[in-house]
Amino acid sequence: RVVALKLIRSHHFAGPAEKQRFKREMLATAKLDHPNIVPVYETGELNGCPYLTMKLIRGGTLADLLSQGPLPAEKVVAMIAKVALAVQHAHDRGVLHRDLKPSNVLIDEQGEPWLTDFGLARLFMDGHVETLEGSQIGTPMYMAPEQAAGRSNQLGPATDVWALGVL
Repeated sequence: RVVALKLIRSHHFAGPAEKQRFKREMLATAKLDHPNIVPVYETGELNGCPYLTMKLIRGGTLADLLSQGPLPAEKVVAMIAKVALAVQHAHDRGVLHRDLKPSNVLIDEQGEPWLTDFGLARLFMDGHVETLEGSQIGTPMYMAPEQAAGRSNQLGPATDVWALGVL
């Protein structure tokens, strides 16, 4: 089958943090199986370069679609409802996305949304997300206040819900 291939850019020069982020994405996405989350088919390493193969979503991103002008309210509500259910699925499995934004929502040729890019995802247990205090991770205009302030001990599902609201 035809797949999308994701690699660490310049893997020979990637530091430990970048390699750890990629491994975290592999672990997080392996826990997810939802009709609006891009599925990962295989993970591995070739010549020291980690990779993932995913379902190829032909189309564009929500960012591309929004750049064409306003969308009808009914279309937006239906699309965001599907993305919200995908986020809930991730939360139910202990995965916090932390970078919900229009460019991380792919739109296929039938107009269906697909949540992707779990590269900043964190696994959380008992409401605790392991991140260094004071670190800002995500895209600023979609960050919840606690995320923007670097208060990682306060990150949780509400952080993604904030980003959904902004989205």
